[in-house]
Amino acid sequence: MTLQVRIDEDLKTKLEKYAAFQDSTGAYGVSEALKLVFNKDAEFKEWLEKREANGKLPDGEHTPVTAMKPDLSAAAEGATSNANGKRLQFK
Repeated sequence: MTLQVRIDEDLKTKLEKYAAFQDSTGAYGVSEALKLVFNKDAEFKEWLEKREANGKLPDGEHTPVTAMKPDLSAAAEGATSNANGKRLQFK
């Protein structure tokens, strides 16, 4: 899966430095940061557990990855910004 994220220049610089420090890639740093956030966010974990207990899998878990490959860039262009004013673009 490809994920394009718009971030501030300062955050990009820190990500690049962190990747160099870890002798890894920026993609690895982003993945690990998201794992950390998801594991530490008690409210999200509770929400996720309730959905799974009710037989509702989180979006995408019921669909094969190959079926989730449409180019959503056109839709993302018209998307509203998130709380931080940033847009996420998924491909």
